[in-house]
Parts: sequence; structure tokens; C-alpha cells
Amino acid sequence: MTSTSPTKIAIVGAAGTVGSSIAFSLILNPIAGQIILSDPQTDVVKAQAEDLRDAILQSDTTSTRVHVAEDPKEAGQADIIIITAGAAQKKGESRTDLVGKNAKILKSVAESLGQVRKEAVVLVVANPVDVMTYFAQKFIDLPKGQVFGSGTFLDSARLKGKLAEQIGVSQSNVEAFVLGEHGESQVVAWSAVSVGGVALDRIEKDIDRQQVADQTRDKAGAIIDAKGTTNYGIGAVASSICKAILFDQRVIRPVSHWQEDLGVCLSMPAVLGRSGLIQSIPLPLSDEETEKVRKSAQSLKEVNEEANKAIESG
Repeated sequence: MTSTSPTKIAIVGAAGTVGSSIAFSLILNPIAGQIILSDPQTDVVKAQAEDLRDAILQSDTTSTRVHVAEDPKEAGQADIIIITAGAAQKKGESRTDLVGKNAKILKSVAESLGQVRKEAVVLVVANPVDVMTYFAQKFIDLPKGQVFGSGTFLDSARLKGKLAEQIGVSQSNVEAFVLGEHGESQVVAWSAVSVGGVALDRIEKDIDRQQVADQTRDKAGAIIDAKGTTNYGIGAVASSICKAILFDQRVIRPVSHWQEDLGVCLSMPAVLGRSGLIQSIPLPLSDEETEKVRKSAQSLKEVNEEANKAIESG
């Protein structure tokens, strides 16, 4: 990033609902000079670009420009590359089949980007995000700290919102993290929850922790059952992560990244800044929570192995 060149954020899979929602969020919260849209559905992505440009015309606060990549390699030269490309799960399709399919799509995306800019940061949003982050690190020639996934960022926000509602405080006063898989085996780090700096255990409120954890985990599924997809929440999450990177904010967020001791990518709190993921922050977990995270990692490892077999079989 230089003073003579606008910052660029590329969205790979921009013709889809999630990709276009991320682009719209980046326009509402302008942090980059240019948004690059890349997608093999040429006519659709061009129409998305025109629609987004119409939105820009209504704003007095953004000078962001929208550009459609003629060649996917253009996306590979952006400051931040957001990968949303992936197939949706079909009725009757197993999770393993879906993962294998999306891992192949991600491999194709990585190849289409060519040699990515060495300072680039890759943000994986495609689901299942922990598995796709693992493969993005495998297929894209960048340090692991420059390739990570949105993980449980949104789950953690949902958890904070639910707790704030029950306790009767602003969400900004609640510190809470969902760890592990962005999915069924996710783990609420109850031992690390605090409200205004005070441990949750010392707050005199009757909170059904299991109910809160279940509601947090199941919220995405409920939204998808009703409207077919989740897009606005993840759009805001991606925009927030991009801001943390480009502005070198050094904020702590739960994102999916490589865990050397577990051998998988899953969500733990980490410091985000201009070079990407700067540092993973260990939380003081109970023995039960630690064991749940280990089991979550084992579940992800098994899925990774199945996806590897699918890729090798062609």
C-alpha cells in the first residue's frame, strides 16, 4: 500500500449474495479506494457492479470505486483478497461431499489468482470456513498469518448480543468469545466472559448458559431456513476485519487460523493489523472447555482428511 496507489479490496465470488453484501458493506463503511469484483459469472458480476455504483452515487462520504476484474489475476494483486466462492449445500448432499466440492473450487480459485501480491492478506469467508481456511493456506503461497477465515467472529457477536440483552447492558460492555469450529462443535468460552471487566460468575443474573449457547449456534440455521441464506451479518463482519487490517487497528477478534498444537484451522482470539493476523491470544479456559475445543479440532481434522481424499481423487 502506497500513497500513490489506492487501497484495493478484491472479492472473489462477487456475483453471489454474500460477495455482493460484503461489497455493499464496504461502500457503506468506506475504507478502500477500490473494490475489485471477480467472478466467472461475467454478466451477473457486471450488473452487481452497476448496482453498487448506483449506491455510491447516493453517498457524500465515499469515493470508493468499483471495478470488475477482466482477469482473476487482478484480484491477486489487491491489498485484501476476500474469498466467498463456494457451492451451497443441496438437499440430501452430505457435508463431506459439499466440503470436497468446495475444496476443489477453492483450489481452482487459488490457481486463477496466480502469484498473489506478497503483502496481500487473504480473508476466507466461504463455508465451511475452517476447512476452507485450511485449504487456502495450503493452496495460496503466503505465510499462514496472512491467510485466515472469518471463523466465529459473527457467532461471538451473536453471543455478546444475547448476553447483553439478558443482563441489560450495552453489547460494547460484554467481552465473550465463541471458539473452535464455526458450526456444530463450536465452544462458548464461559470462563472468559466478562461484563464491564467483571467476570460473568460474579454477575447476579440468572442466565441459562446452555440455552444461550444453543441459540447462538442455531441462529444462522434459523435464518437460512426462513430466507435461504445469511448475508448482511457476514458482510458487516468482513468489512470490520478489512478495516482492522487496513487501519492497523491491532484489535482482538475471534477468527479462524492455524493452530499448530491441534493441526487444524479453527477460531481463537487473535490480534489483527496491517500484516494480517499478528498474534494468537490464548484464553484461560476450564478443563471442560479445553476438551471441547480439542474435540472440535478432531472433528475438523477428519473433515480435512476426507476433503484431501476428494481432491486427490479428482
